[in-house]
Amino acid sequence: MDVKILERAGSIALPFRRQASTWRPQRIWAIVSETPHSKSRRVTLADVAREVGVSTALVSIVMRGVPGASPATRDRIQQAANDLGYVPDSRARVLRQGRSQLLGVMFDVQHPFHADLLEGIYAAAEPAGYDVVLSAVAATRSEERAVNTLLADRCEALILLGPKAPKRWLATLAARIPVVVVARTLKDPAIDVVRTADAEGIQLAVDHLVGLGHTRITHIDGGDAPGATQRRRGYRSAMHRHGLDAHVQIVPGGLAEDSAARATNTLLAQKTLPTGILAFNDRCATGVLDILLRAGVAIPGQVSVVGFDDSHLAGFSHINLTTVRQDASVMAELAVDRAIQRLTHQADTPLSDAGGHQVVIPPTLVIRGTTGPIAHVLPT
Repeated sequence: MDVKILERAGSIALPFRRQASTWRPQRIWAIVSETPHSKSRRVTLADVAREVGVSTALVSIVMRGVPGASPATRDRIQQAANDLGYVPDSRARVLRQGRSQLLGVMFDVQHPFHADLLEGIYAAAEPAGYDVVLSAVAATRSEERAVNTLLADRCEALILLGPKAPKRWLATLAARIPVVVVARTLKDPAIDVVRTADAEGIQLAVDHLVGLGHTRITHIDGGDAPGATQRRRGYRSAMHRHGLDAHVQIVPGGLAEDSAARATNTLLAQKTLPTGILAFNDRCATGVLDILLRAGVAIPGQVSVVGFDDSHLAGFSHINLTTVRQDASVMAELAVDRAIQRLTHQADTPLSDAGGHQVVIPPTLVIRGTTGPIAHVLPT
């Protein structure tokens, strides 16, 4: 039995309408009817053909958008397909064409910057004729499981955002399917890499703080996260260049606010606070800001804070975070381009012989309200 819900005026079949910041039910009619396709199964081309009284082949011509049907017939078939709720079966298309035109993307739900990358990946993939399939990594869902889901969905290439998997595992995967790694330093002839110059980015942050008069600058690192090693190295190098080796301090941190909170509480327990803190990423920086403000520390008067990524969080007016910007749109576009180039190239060259490309994008510093000269000099 089918239940069709129609809006009184217009073609939008939504049961609710937004009005004055509240949700109010709109008037609807429920039309209940028995039809041959009223079972809970997928509507097929044959169902549409039966409804209009034409052949299945003619319906297929219309659904594929190729010539062969009159405008009037085309309109009738499209209307019937809409009324019946017909949706093209992409899996059937895969079986017919042998191509899925799908790019699989693995991302981490804990990383706000990955959301920015995903937006760019969609924007780059659709004009190129590819759809995107997402598979998330979470506390209860491993990278291996996320990747296996994408393989099961017949994705033609994989774009992995900040993977932590061992290099050998990624190389084995790349021998089966084109792989592009984003936001991680990795050298393998079968894997393309698109990343920001992490060490250079953290050096920009150190230079900025030193230019404001800071000397006691601490880095809350990202633990074993991709890019963390390079940022630790860049921090040490910049501090050494400024003659501040005696003030080098790296506190174990992580990707999220909770790890940043623990690290910041460690700093508050010290006899002397640093006047500048470089967080591993923007989410970590928001955790630092929260703990410092709760402790009554003036930002940036007593302590300046710098994030990394320039994710959407950084620009919120109540955060207004100074941060190192990774260009998400450029990184996403390059990752999609490399994946498609791999797909184009693999018909003639084995994946292991195609040669991996390293694309390194220079970062920039975005100065906002969480950094400034020291207004209240703290004891040394």
